[in-house]
Amino acid sequence: MNILYDPALDGPLTQHDKAKVLAHLTAMLPSLTLLHREEDLHPFECDGLAAYRVMPMLVALPECVEQVAALLRECHALGVPVVTRGAGTGLSGGALPLEQGVLLVMSRMARILEIDPDARIARLEPGVRNLAISEAAAPYGLYYAPDPSSQIACSIGGNVAENAGGVHCLKYGLTVHNLLKLEVLTIEGEPMTLGADSLDAAGLDMLALFTGSEGMLGVVTEVTVRLLPKPETAKVLMASFDDIDKAGRAVGDIIACGIIPGGLEMMDNLAIRAAEDFIHAGYPIEATAILLCELDGAEGDVSDDCARVREVLEHAGATEIRLARDEQERARFWVGRKNAFPAVGRMSPDYYCMDGTIPRRELPTVLTGIAELSRQSGLAVANVFHAGDGNMHPLILFDANRPGELELAEDIGGKILELCVAAGGSITGEHGVGREKINQMCAQFNSDEITVFHAVKAAFDPTGLLNPGKNIPTLARCAEFGAMHVHHNQLPHPELPRF
Repeated sequence: MNILYDPALDGPLTQHDKAKVLAHLTAMLPSLTLLHREEDLHPFECDGLAAYRVMPMLVALPECVEQVAALLRECHALGVPVVTRGAGTGLSGGALPLEQGVLLVMSRMARILEIDPDARIARLEPGVRNLAISEAAAPYGLYYAPDPSSQIACSIGGNVAENAGGVHCLKYGLTVHNLLKLEVLTIEGEPMTLGADSLDAAGLDMLALFTGSEGMLGVVTEVTVRLLPKPETAKVLMASFDDIDKAGRAVGDIIACGIIPGGLEMMDNLAIRAAEDFIHAGYPIEATAILLCELDGAEGDVSDDCARVREVLEHAGATEIRLARDEQERARFWVGRKNAFPAVGRMSPDYYCMDGTIPRRELPTVLTGIAELSRQSGLAVANVFHAGDGNMHPLILFDANRPGELELAEDIGGKILELCVAAGGSITGEHGVGREKINQMCAQFNSDEITVFHAVKAAFDPTGLLNPGKNIPTLARCAEFGAMHVHHNQLPHPELPRF
């Protein structure tokens, strides 16, 4: 997988004299903080996909909308590419900088502009942390529903860029389902308002188009989100299974009985052991897999749903079912799940986190395929995922200090994504494409579809200066990696399971 910027495949960038660009921007924007020394640039050379690093030419740290607009105008005039970065927690290389570009870091624009408890909305600058929204809304009995595992650090602007989800997205939706309005700037520095303060806005749904666009269409400067009332009660059932197929089938059975849990998460034994060793959440380390099923709402409804879900889990073959005794144990169950990634990181020098989505009914089959890939490669894979909506996060364990293991992990990751596509799913659910999955875009989409994507990009950014070389491959790139492309509805790698 060629993650780093490849001019031969994605078009050349104009070579800029760093000193001249710095001098020009400093003269035109004297109040804007610009980092240019090597020691100051190092912290920004990657996002959460830390295996791949590029030193940016310059880093800009604006503190207001006017500075962002002015910087974009100057970069547009100079022909200098701009990559926008939030908190840097992304996992697909979407905020990977460019050697010949400016990295626009929005972390200083982190003010909560308004909490309106009557309208149940919050207006935010893009650098506001996800968790800070719920903390600010809590005195009014409200909260912000999307809760990525990195919510303590990730920013709402980055959530919009990647259309982030979280453990409660099954019932309450992704970022796009919880947005009302965005204020954005084009590469020319021109403002646009997408959406409205009301539940609907006239015209095309540009808000949905922009959400998940990974900084390729514009720069978010303000976000208006919906707030929800805190549920009267929430209870969590933890079910243990001695067979991962049984756990996978139980997920579909719960949804089929007419219950939509607030969260429905699954972890396999490797992930269970890692999380328990790290967090001491009370997980059964002998279980092959566990399901965490949270039910929320009115007290009476939740009690009835818990009883029904328990019956479903028993029928599905659960070996043990535990109801969290109190709020503290419920929180501990979720802390274990949300810390699964760092927990697995304690087991191996490195891990490669994938992000594919499949229909729920295909969970058992795809998990079997992942196990076979793990066996063939000799690399362990821990499975942690939002089982309710089919968003899988296989963690491929490897050691980058061993020659060839990083490349092997990338290859296995690509094959897992192709399994997801073959099962009727997608190469991403919430982490985005970035640079990581740009080759797999060629496996999911044909040339006509990719051409349309480029047309949408050009409508917003005709000069191609916003986050170039990310998300959408060129047709030349797909031809170069033709072995990965879908031909006549047939996927490559015939040795893998087909569904």
